[in-house]
Amino acid sequence: MFDHRYEKDVAITGIGQSDVGRPSNKSAMRLTLDACLEAIADAGLQRSDIDGVACWPGDNNNGDPFSPVGPSALKSALGLNVNWFGGGYEGPGPLTGVINGAMAIAAGLCKHVLVFRTITEASARLVNKQASALTNKTQGRDSSYAWQWFTPFNVLSATNLMALYAQRHFHEYGTRPEQLAQIALTCRQNAMRNPKAVFRTPMSMDDYMASRVISTPLRMFDCDVHCDASTAIILSRRDIAQDQPNQPIRIEAMGAALNQPWSWDQISLTKMAAFDVGQMMWARTDYTPQDVGSAQLYDGFSILTMIWLEALGLCPVGASGAFVEGGTRIALDGSLPINTNGGQLSGGRTHGLGYVHEACLQLWGRAQGRQTREHNVSAVAAGGGPLGGSLLLVRE
Repeated sequence: MFDHRYEKDVAITGIGQSDVGRPSNKSAMRLTLDACLEAIADAGLQRSDIDGVACWPGDNNNGDPFSPVGPSALKSALGLNVNWFGGGYEGPGPLTGVINGAMAIAAGLCKHVLVFRTITEASARLVNKQASALTNKTQGRDSSYAWQWFTPFNVLSATNLMALYAQRHFHEYGTRPEQLAQIALTCRQNAMRNPKAVFRTPMSMDDYMASRVISTPLRMFDCDVHCDASTAIILSRRDIAQDQPNQPIRIEAMGAALNQPWSWDQISLTKMAAFDVGQMMWARTDYTPQDVGSAQLYDGFSILTMIWLEALGLCPVGASGAFVEGGTRIALDGSLPINTNGGQLSGGRTHGLGYVHEACLQLWGRAQGRQTREHNVSAVAAGGGPLGGSLLLVRE
């Protein structure tokens, strides 16, 4: 189906992450520099080795809390001389920087790309509780291609949209609230082992059920936790990655397809673009879902994690409720540990790159306190609705 699978020429060689605060006492740029300098050092590189920078969404008028630092600003702050840099809102969601950076390396434009994502929504919400609302993410949202169909009907929060998917999943497949709850409960259990996680106190099923309903059937604990943080990843050309200190983590396959209308209300309310993404990813590799040893799956809302489980073939379509029920399969010692750092529901909304960071820690055996059994293959997915991307990562 694909003549050239360019991502196979690229490996992850270093990772970094700032403190995760709610809010942080550090500026957005300080958080970004902390993460990026850590990633560069982790890869055994110097700033002068970095010849590419990528971010999503980047330097644009997308709202300061959602994208306070972009590639141009970081290039100046670090004094980088690059052959390529990129950022922008359009693309397959939070993993766009990784996908674009890998393409740049495969195209021969650069050797080492610094990919980062910074977000400061927790600080912004101290000033304005509506700072993270959909209507504040871009100027003129009511005139934008997609959101013009939603804001006239008072769809001011993504919770309203995701609740429709959850309701439909309940209706079609018999999914139950206590099954949905297991995503939040598992994330909290994992977050308790992560010193950076925002929420680390125990949570029971009773606690979950007693939490406030935000938009039926989604409750407060089904929604991710805003924070201030930055995460950075170093991508390197695979043939030179062997000379760097970390065992290279090969990008075996990527998914970024969108084979359906962009507008969220014109597609199946139980599928999203995630299914297109999953189909594309598996078409680019000889590995199968049975090879996956851990999965870091987007949990902006708990229903999204369940949809990604189905979209990536990690469980049958419509069976994610039964798959996660009781939490045994998806626990740290289960057959498919998920969101091992606490995800965004308890760990903090690091928005995409946090999943890549955690997958690498697990594959390298560096996830102290929450390390799963040894494995070589991990799946990462981020996004919801029409925005979605996935990575299949393989430790060489």
